[in-house]
Amino acid sequence: MCVGVPAKVIEKYEYTALVDVMGSQMEVGTLFVPEVELEQFVVIHAGQAMTIIDEQFAKESIEEWRKLLDETNP
Repeated sequence: MCVGVPAKVIEKYEYTALVDVMGSQMEVGTLFVPEVELEQFVVIHAGQAMTIIDEQFAKESIEEWRKLLDETNP
């Protein structure tokens, strides 16, 4: 099973982007979504932005990730 994490694009370069993942920043590849723009949300997996998602879905997903993390790190 593969798990993708929602992230917000905060800087964009030619083939990569700097994204924010629940407060942590990392650089990811954008070969699968070259049309991504600043402030858009993407799902990342294995260091690659896989698809662009809408903001509402991203925020709902982030909330579920936070709940899961809170439960595993009391």
